Amino acid sequence: MTFRPGSICLAAALWAALCVSAPADPPPAAREAQIVFLGEAHDNPGHHARQAEWVAALEPQVLVFEMLTEDQARQVTPEVRRDAEELAKVLDWDASGWPDFAMYFPIFEAAPEAEVLGAGVPREGLDALMEGGLAAAAGVSGARFGLADPLPEDQQVARMDLQRAAHCDALPEDMLPTMVDVQRLRDAALAEAALQALERTGGPVAVITGNGHARTDWGAPALVQRAAPSVVVFALGQGEASRAPEGSFSQVADAEPVDRGDPCDAFKR
Repeated sequence: MTFRPGSICLAAALWAALCVSAPADPPPAAREAQIVFLGEAHDNPGHHARQAEWVAALEPQVLVFEMLTEDQARQVTPEVRRDAEELAKVLDWDASGWPDFAMYFPIFEAAPEAEVLGAGVPREGLDALMEGGLAAAAGVSGARFGLADPLPEDQQVARMDLQRAAHCDALPEDMLPTMVDVQRLRDAALAEAALQALERTGGPVAVITGNGHARTDWGAPALVQRAAPSVVVFALGQGEASRAPEGSFSQVADAEPVDRGDPCDAFKR
């Protein structure tokens, strides 16, 4: 079966069987959710175009970005957010390591009145993790999201396998648990920012993040549900060329693939 860009599946595990053609507008379940996670492959322009379309339709009170720290988000004022070049400048985007800002700016444009929050973990947070461990880095909110507890063994192994593959088998084995902890800390930061935004504004809240953080089995949506079970959450994952992203989601959408060459070349130099 051939899937077209824009097709949406009910769940990643059912990709091959349950894909249906869908409009750009979010489905009713997303419109009824209080927090909507919009996943992406960071360098796929089709994913960002869909995020912008959904944000425009959902009209969120708050936009939460994985790509921004709290300090950066405070720079997003009404005066600068209308101009892509000026906004990229005040965010120091070119030095951030994220892909071309031209892919992200339409998301800001899609919700011109929405508050913008940053949920990126700053360097200080990563340093605290390296020095004192995950629970120390997470602080008092860590217990709310289970960061003081070890992961189930099968999940820990699966997460380490993903980190090993993502880094092309180039990381020392003893670094893999730390990389898993970094991802858990980032999940918690996204969940906390989304919940705080919801509690303050009543929502809806849209969260712009990578697919790995948007997955409902162990990403930020799972932590939201752990901390606040009554909150209604929707998570969109986005795949490429009929291949779903890892994990489970409320729905999965497809897009044209990006030519990345061999992503492991950087590790061979």
